[in-house]
Amino acid sequence: MQQDQEKILKSINPSKVILPVLIGLGVAIYMFITNVDLDALIGYIHKANIIWILTAVLVLFIRDAGYIWRIHYLTNQELSWKSSIYTVLLWEFASAVTPSAVGGTAVAVFIINREGIKFGKSLAYVMLTALLDNSFFILAAPIALLLSQGDVFPIAVEVGSGLFGSGLRATFWVSYTLIAAYTSFFAWGLFFKPHGFRWLITRITSFGFLKRFRRSAKEIGDEVIIASEEIKGKDVRYWGNAIVSTVFVWSARYLMVNCLLAAFATLTWENHLLVFARHIVMWVIMLISPTPGSSGTAELSFDFFFGQYIGGFGIALALFWRLYTYYPYLFIGVVILPRWLRRVLVK
Repeated sequence: MQQDQEKILKSINPSKVILPVLIGLGVAIYMFITNVDLDALIGYIHKANIIWILTAVLVLFIRDAGYIWRIHYLTNQELSWKSSIYTVLLWEFASAVTPSAVGGTAVAVFIINREGIKFGKSLAYVMLTALLDNSFFILAAPIALLLSQGDVFPIAVEVGSGLFGSGLRATFWVSYTLIAAYTSFFAWGLFFKPHGFRWLITRITSFGFLKRFRRSAKEIGDEVIIASEEIKGKDVRYWGNAIVSTVFVWSARYLMVNCLLAAFATLTWENHLLVFARHIVMWVIMLISPTPGSSGTAELSFDFFFGQYIGGFGIALALFWRLYTYYPYLFIGVVILPRWLRRVLVK
C-alpha cells in the first residue's frame, strides 16, 4: 500500500506540469508562427464579443459546480462539499498531467480514500464515474454523426490536410471502438459478473508474454469485485441523478467551445449544433492521446474541427480555449496539492 501511495504521489508531483505545458505551447506557438497573420488576428480580437467570452467563463464555473455536485451525490454525501471541491480540482489536475489514455482514476481513488471514505467505496465511486463518462461518449458520438449528416469531419481546412483529416477519422473509429469494448467489458464485470470478470482476465494473462500482466490482472479483478459489492442496492433515483448529472457536466464542457467561437464569429443555430457534434467527436479522439492532458493533440484537433469558423485562426483560438479549460487546472493543482497533502496526512 505504501508503494502504491508513493507511486501515485510521484505521478502528480507538481514538476509534472512542465512537460504538458511545453508540448501544448510548443505546438501552438509553432502553428501560430507558421500559419497566423498577426494583423488579421488583432482585427478579430478587436471585434470579439465580450458577452460570449464572459458566458464561456460562466459555463466553466457551471461545469465545475456540476462535477462537484455529482461526486458529492454519487458518494451519498459522504464527501463533504469541501472534500468534493478538492477531489474535483485534484482529479482535473491528475488528468492534466497524465496521458488521456491513462487518466487520473488511480489518483481519484487515492484522493477520495484520503478524504475519509473506505477504499472499497472510493474505488466503486471512481469506477462508476468513469463508466458513466465513457457511456456518454459511446451514446453521444453516434448521435453526433447522425445529426451532422456526415459534416462532423470538415472536408478541407487550411491547416488540416487531407492526410491529417483521414488520420483523425481513423483515430476516431479506433478510439471509439476501444472505448466501447472497454466500457462494455467493465460494465459486465461491475454490474453482472464480477467473479467471472476476474476469472476471465486472469485466464487471458496466463499465456505467453501476457503472463507479466497476471498480477495486475488479479488486482484489477479483485478491485472490480470490491466495487461491485459497494454499488449493489442503488435505487432508481440514484441512477437517474447520476445519469442526468453526467449529461449536464459534459454538455457544459462542450458548450464552452460554442461560446468561444460565438465570441469571434457569427454562428447560426445549425452552426452551434454542428460545433457541439464536432466537439463530441474530437473528444473521443483526444481520449487515446499519448501525451499528458492531450497536449498537442488537442490544439491540432481543435484547429482541424473549428478553424473554418474564424478564418483559419483555429490554432490561436485553440490556445485561448486551453487557457480556459486546461492550464488553470495545472496551476491550481500545483497550489492546492501541497495544502491538501498536509491536511489529509495530518488527518
